[in-house]
Amino acid sequence: MLEVAQTASADEIKQAFRREIAKYHPDKVQHLGREFQEIAAVKAADLTRAYKVLSEDAFRADYDVQLKAGVTVGRGSGDAPASPQAEEPSARPETPRPSDGNQVADEPRPSSGRATAFSQDRVGVNDLVRKAAVMRFRQAVRQEFGQCDEAPVPGFDVAGLLPKGGFFSRTVPPRMLGRVVPQVDAASVQESWAMASRMKRDDQRDLCVFVMGLPVAPAGELGRAITEQRRRTMPAGGQLFIVPVNTRAWSAHIPHDAPPVVKALVARLQSG
Repeated sequence: MLEVAQTASADEIKQAFRREIAKYHPDKVQHLGREFQEIAAVKAADLTRAYKVLSEDAFRADYDVQLKAGVTVGRGSGDAPASPQAEEPSARPETPRPSDGNQVADEPRPSSGRATAFSQDRVGVNDLVRKAAVMRFRQAVRQEFGQCDEAPVPGFDVAGLLPKGGFFSRTVPPRMLGRVVPQVDAASVQESWAMASRMKRDDQRDLCVFVMGLPVAPAGELGRAITEQRRRTMPAGGQLFIVPVNTRAWSAHIPHDAPPVVKALVARLQSG
């Protein structure tokens, strides 16, 4: 979890802990919603337990013995009580100051051959944002439509079949697909369309694909990209609808001919 070598010194372990736990500091997640904050809290607790194990000589010796014996050591290894010697370092690393007394920039300079602390921080935060967005999308689907049958689809984070309205209902509900991308733009629309078009389908269900993330391209660019994909290819079976979603405000670019369930789900996402 701390990404240090088995021979790492106490100082290296402390620096690694500071680097990793800073990614999940409350100041960095307070604006991202309750789901994200809960995930970050769990991650921070796991990192703290890992640091305590590696900081106390007795716990670390036991940990090393398990590693040499080939025992899989997971999160439970950090459940040992804290030791007075294993005082946790501050989650905020001290910022060095130059000789003239002016504070240096917060963002570290890149070093050759390895990722900077800034880039590592972005990776950790982006991963949590993706997990939180998937959690919120899945929860919104269930709250709005009830329990849905899910089946894994390559390239998508969520893939569920909406339950039918009733025995005498003639309307076949669509399949809901969701994926979180680093940037919602023409390229991600094209990629999502291609992946959904390749899906094997044995029914006439429509496909509603929610492409979620930040940042989001202007509505005009997204609209042109969707129109271009529709003009080029149309998948066999039901219709395919791409719905770009901004995960900060949960606003969406909804196609004018999208089924009503799309608007209902977007409204549920916004109210959550």
